[in-house]
Amino acid sequence: MKAIKYEKPWVAECVDIPMPHRREQEALIRVKSAGICGSDIGAFRGTNPLVTYPRIIGHEVAGEILQISPNNKRGLNVGDKVILDPYLYCGRCYPCSIGRTNCCTDLKVLGVHVEGGMAEYVTHPEDMLWKLPDDMDWELAPIAEPLTIALHGLHRGELKAGEHVVVIGAGPIGMLAAMSAIAYQAVPIVIDPVDERLKMAKDAGVGYVINPSKENAEEKILEYTNGRKAELVMECSGANAAVRSTLDYVANAGRITLTGWPKTETPIPTDVITKKEVDIRGARTSANEFEEAIRLIHSGAVDVRKILTCITTMEEAPEMIRSIEKEPGNYMKVHVCL
Repeated sequence: MKAIKYEKPWVAECVDIPMPHRREQEALIRVKSAGICGSDIGAFRGTNPLVTYPRIIGHEVAGEILQISPNNKRGLNVGDKVILDPYLYCGRCYPCSIGRTNCCTDLKVLGVHVEGGMAEYVTHPEDMLWKLPDDMDWELAPIAEPLTIALHGLHRGELKAGEHVVVIGAGPIGMLAAMSAIAYQAVPIVIDPVDERLKMAKDAGVGYVINPSKENAEEKILEYTNGRKAELVMECSGANAAVRSTLDYVANAGRITLTGWPKTETPIPTDVITKKEVDIRGARTSANEFEEAIRLIHSGAVDVRKILTCITTMEEAPEMIRSIEKEPGNYMKVHVCL
């Protein structure tokens, strides 16, 4: 079968590899679509320290079940459309014991620590498959995975209807967070230094956008929130300066969720945290948000097609990866459809 493989950094190829063999409590899946994630571009560059090589990439993966145990816990059947939960947890450590499997002390991620699913066929644990509606568009299905990450950040921040949420970074996660906030009747304020991304946010229904390189973001947030600042700030860029700015944008008694993952430590003024009595929470990947993400996409409550840049094929995927690496601003989400 064909698969997209990184032999080492800067070497992306469509290769022929053996078919996977299904083991007990696994399903065999014919992959129909897979997303190229920003983390896949980091792995291509060799800047993601968690990735080992050689590696089959792909963790945003949807497909059709070809083989599965008849009495599986999910009640899934041959022919069902599914999306893979790519975060493999141990089930034994403390976080797993309290249901926060995304914080597993031995977490393994498809396409990072173990072989991914950007291939014609893949095997995956039966209890980590989520059923898709029969009429779900294969082109859209992989976005359910990054949408779970956006939702997890909003859930960790306990966003409520009517509240303002400052979303820093208008990449895929930030855009999905802002669109989800609208779906839940909150008011997003999107901050990004790239005007093209801010235009995309406006086109997706975001009422307030700020380019911090051209405007005083703190003053604009005060204006948009009637002098209160934001009840929730969700940092999605991973830039150190952006992480620091969350404390300037959040209201007294407000909340901050850190979804972006900086490469280096960020110095922050702890006196401001105390003065404002701010709640700061990490938000890593997702846990139990797949059903919600699928529902939001299928219902159209979050119109994910607005961030789908283009579709490509397996054979074209390596060149597309190289193109995204060179011109990341030209792409939001790119899907490989088989």
